Amino acid sequence: MTGPISDHTSGPRTDPGTAPGRPPAAAWRNLVVATLGFALTFWAWNLVAPLAGDFDARLHMSSSAQSLLVAVPVLVGSLGRVPVGAFTDRYGARLMFPLVSALTIVPVLLLIPAKGSYGALIVVGFFLGLGGTTFAIGVPLVNAWFPPAHRGAALGVFGMGMGGVALSGYFTPRMYKHSENLPFLVLAAALAVYAVLAALLLRDRPDRPIPSTAPTHRLAQAGRLRVTWELSALYAIGFGGIVAFGVYLPTYLKTWYELSPTEAGTKAAGFALVTVIFRPIGGWLADRIHPAVVTSWALGEVALLAVVQAFDPSLSPGATISLLLMAAGLGTASGSVFALVARVTPQPQVGSVTGIVGAMGGLGGFVPPLVMGAVYSAKNSYSIGFMLLSDLALAGCVYAYGRMRDAGRTVDTGKRRDVSEKVPG
Repeated sequence: MTGPISDHTSGPRTDPGTAPGRPPAAAWRNLVVATLGFALTFWAWNLVAPLAGDFDARLHMSSSAQSLLVAVPVLVGSLGRVPVGAFTDRYGARLMFPLVSALTIVPVLLLIPAKGSYGALIVVGFFLGLGGTTFAIGVPLVNAWFPPAHRGAALGVFGMGMGGVALSGYFTPRMYKHSENLPFLVLAAALAVYAVLAALLLRDRPDRPIPSTAPTHRLAQAGRLRVTWELSALYAIGFGGIVAFGVYLPTYLKTWYELSPTEAGTKAAGFALVTVIFRPIGGWLADRIHPAVVTSWALGEVALLAVVQAFDPSLSPGATISLLLMAAGLGTASGSVFALVARVTPQPQVGSVTGIVGAMGGLGGFVPPLVMGAVYSAKNSYSIGFMLLSDLALAGCVYAYGRMRDAGRTVDTGKRRDVSEKVPG
């Protein structure tokens, strides 16, 4: 182990463990284990959304109350990524992944007694947000093990763990229909098994840089980088769109297209599955083209399709095709944006920057469900919400292409320099 190092990097650098060549076998093992944990904790993070319709039958919630219920775990899981990312920089994923997975079991089980009370569900949903923080654990782990030529694809594969949203959308309502406590018991058991496996199998890279300064200092450093907030804005659109649709699409399909909770959950799971498939494609394309260009094209597609959906096409085939293509664009953008994070972030700060960017992405998914619920309550229509999504995606498309193409530009020596070097910090 290299021992503690300074958080500051200047000039061209070569990250530990990023020598040219193929990744070691340990890199693939860590990637598989981290992706599995990401999927399980994301399933936990999204436990409430697929059951919101069933809870509503018992609690008789308004549209705004239902939106708040599904949005609370998103908010907490998003903000929680900031400290979790900083702690991962210091203590490593080998400690943080099993710890967070084990702690997530508590709110999962508490949903059993809480499901009959709206207030209790809000409180438990707050703590359920812990499951959404594991993204900030896995990204620094994967980033350290894989060399630059493979990072985009590897981070895209890790990002497939957000398929936990699809698993939740498909299996949770079916298990709940069979027995109201079954999904919570099954997931709690799965998280317990995973926590043990992660403790046994996960390994931090031995020569990973370990920051010596306090987490608050590192977060302040990351927050002073202009690129942190540029990436945050792009990720808030891409991943935020995925989260927003993941938590609110069942409600939208149930309300507007009059589907049953099970049918709505199944179709929402299909949407989430497409985003999962296209996230590694976005990372793979980013390795071969440029992540900013890939992001721009993907967000441009989302902007166009959001306009189509604003005109309320029939569910089959119009809305189905529109929503699935939108899912492909959002998944591609999410993968390419984090390929850009890996390209421009100094290695000792990957966890801190990931925490901030991931938090902004999650927050990007917190606001839209509230907006959609409020708009529908006021106008009895979702069109305004989709037009707002189109405007944001178009803004991201233009900014990614016009500004972020400078990211990771090489210099004459053949080494790369960070965008962060251009930013006074």
